[in-house]
Amino acid sequence: MKYSLAIFDMDGTILNTLEDLKDSLNFALKENGLPIRTLEETRRFVGNGIRRLVELGVPENSSKGTTEKVFECFNEHYAVHCNDKTRAYDGIIELIKRLDSLGIKTAVVSNKSDYAVQTLCKDYFDGLFGFALGLKDSIRKKPYPDSVNLVLEKFNIKKENAVYIGDSEVDIMTAGNAGIDCISVDWGFRTDEELVNAGARKIVKNMKELEKEITKQ
Repeated sequence: MKYSLAIFDMDGTILNTLEDLKDSLNFALKENGLPIRTLEETRRFVGNGIRRLVELGVPENSSKGTTEKVFECFNEHYAVHCNDKTRAYDGIIELIKRLDSLGIKTAVVSNKSDYAVQTLCKDYFDGLFGFALGLKDSIRKKPYPDSVNLVLEKFNIKKENAVYIGDSEVDIMTAGNAGIDCISVDWGFRTDEELVNAGARKIVKNMKELEKEITKQ
């Protein structure tokens, strides 16, 4: 097989986290006397980490102090409520198990804060992924390739034998910056049109198609 390592994004790729992100954002906004956001607005805001979600979620021209208060409030709420409505996409757990049976290593690289990545990986994929990494102060966030490079180094895998799977333009850029292939999924937080406009070369519509692409010769 061409790939011996499959690296997955989290939000919109292996987990549908949108409702919990919206609820925590709106809790933080309301606590600070600010207007709340719709699910569609939240969908457009995600992909670049929680801080960027908050920066886009607060009203335009909000002060840095207000943004920081909302950010802190969001983190406190999301740490407790990150798994209220979140669900694994149908078939993803079975896919990870099949990849493991084929000798293909798997990892998670996300712009979601590392505390949430570790919590959700344990709740939904305990012991399934070989490595999981969320956003930390010591690592530049996607689309910088730093986190992907760390995974490649950990598993001692060549770039041509690794693939990144994600649902957004950030994931496409991350894979490109890391010099590895990218598979985009259409069940996440971006439309096919948005993915194509972002430069997606391969878009899959279900887990069967994704497995076929990862395990191709």
